[in-house]
Amino acid sequence: MTEPTFATLVSRWFEENARDLPWRKPGVSPWAILVSEVMLQQTPVVRVLPAYEAWLARWPVPAALAEDTPAEAIRMWGRLGYPRRALRLRECAVAIVERHGGEVPDRLDQLLALPGVGTYTARAVAAFAYGQRHPVVDTNVRRVVCRAVAGEPDAGPTTRPADLTATETLLPDEPAAAALASAAFMELGAVICTARSPRCDRCPVEAICAWRASGQETPAGPTRRPQRYAGTDRQVRGLLLAVLRDATGPVPRQRLDQVWADGTQRARALAGLVQDGLVEPVDGETFRLVGDGPTLPAPDLADHAAAPVPDLSR
Repeated sequence: MTEPTFATLVSRWFEENARDLPWRKPGVSPWAILVSEVMLQQTPVVRVLPAYEAWLARWPVPAALAEDTPAEAIRMWGRLGYPRRALRLRECAVAIVERHGGEVPDRLDQLLALPGVGTYTARAVAAFAYGQRHPVVDTNVRRVVCRAVAGEPDAGPTTRPADLTATETLLPDEPAAAALASAAFMELGAVICTARSPRCDRCPVEAICAWRASGQETPAGPTRRPQRYAGTDRQVRGLLLAVLRDATGPVPRQRLDQVWADGTQRARALAGLVQDGLVEPVDGETFRLVGDGPTLPAPDLADHAAAPVPDLSR
């Protein structure tokens, strides 16, 4: 009898142990899957769930979001983090309406051409929404393949072409089975083959895992340090956005000045929000979320943005 493949073992485990998540339910639309994939980037599932449900309740199809303002997309994004994703998702909805009649395309090249959709997201939508055979490689999948197949503890910080190739070789030939395996690999990395405390005794491929065969009990864990948040420009940006999200009209600078004591850092964070297209000045002393009112000429913010603005949101 032929031994089950790596993908078969993980897929069987997944079918019995997968978390019950709304974007995995039968009949979920490609749009809902696209929304989930964008929200899940660098964000834990527990934080995504309420935002995902609220977003789709308000904008169940791309056309609904495309007709709304960028400001409302930012408001609905709330405290999910990396708020430029809200703008990219709205831009994506507009492109889907204009180019594809309001339907999320099923071709990989068309998905890759959408605003804000990269290598991972395009392949995830093609696989999970349309049952196609593509290597869907995120941090979790890279870690699983790196450990179980290559015998290495850490997959490195970014996805490389070699990661896509290594993952694709593990996929079944049949597209639906390959899509299932892609979801299974991801789940295995998320809940079993975790970065710091892998539960190898519960892993469906423990017996054939190259890392376990190497004699190492516990992987060394990721080499990257978690990003600091407290006291960073990113925190200040979040505080400023919170005030602007809750406002019903333009917010005076004096109100924004109250969120953070360091004036230089506060001005730099505000200038960064303007530069990233999340916030726009109404005049020299009042600000609002982008698109949250009639278009007005923008004043020169050079005096408030003397320091370089780091790229701290997506």
